[in-house]
Amino acid sequence: MVKKIGSAILEKTANVTYTIGFFGKILRGVPIFFWRGKTAHKVLIMQVLFTFVEALSISSLLALGIGAAVNILGLPILTGFSQQQLIYPLLITIITRELGPLLTAFIIIARSATAIATEVAGMVISHEIEAYISVGVDPVEHIAVPRFLGVTISLFLLNIYFSIFGLAGSFFIVQLLSPMPATDYFDNILKNLTLADIFVSLVKSLVFGMILAVLATSKGFAVERASTEIPQAGLKAVTAAFGWCIGANLLVSGIFYMMQQT
Repeated sequence: MVKKIGSAILEKTANVTYTIGFFGKILRGVPIFFWRGKTAHKVLIMQVLFTFVEALSISSLLALGIGAAVNILGLPILTGFSQQQLIYPLLITIITRELGPLLTAFIIIARSATAIATEVAGMVISHEIEAYISVGVDPVEHIAVPRFLGVTISLFLLNIYFSIFGLAGSFFIVQLLSPMPATDYFDNILKNLTLADIFVSLVKSLVFGMILAVLATSKGFAVERASTEIPQAGLKAVTAAFGWCIGANLLVSGIFYMMQQT
């Protein structure tokens, strides 16, 4: 029993150490990336296209659904206490600061984390990584860095889009429940939207983007020789990304609320 627990702790420690070291190597390769040729830049563009542009439709639907749920469930309750104006800070808190970045990360984890991990794992199994090394090309700089940048940029942009669409789209739901001029609605949104809300949302999106990009690529590189490890790499990437993003969300939110109290 004790031996199993100790082995599990050592394995987790080794995985965390490996991931941190892999993250450091990616960061060192970022400046070099911008000096590379069109091939590496094309990988970045295609990653942004797949992760950001192709995810706009599902992100729009989810943002509209969250905004509608907040208005449909929250507005009648607040109206009963004559506190209708609290719907605006509630919308901002849920869509912009809390659920928005996390749900955006979940969308990209479901779409891109699996794809990246399995793609990189396939390269390892098919000996493409060895081919890069044999001609003097660093596989982390050539494969991981553009995907890291593409995923991080995409999550950052998708989070902004999610917040704008969620707050703007909920206006149409408000019109069904309690019609009001558009100027009044958006004036109230802007009055309640603070720089702290925007800053926390953007920080979360950057942190989540880096986390899931590093985990997806590192799990792909970690496979050995068996082709059966390819789907396992995708599953491990998704599981780890969900856990790390939830933990990071709690940490960033906790720091924010502690700073608010001081």
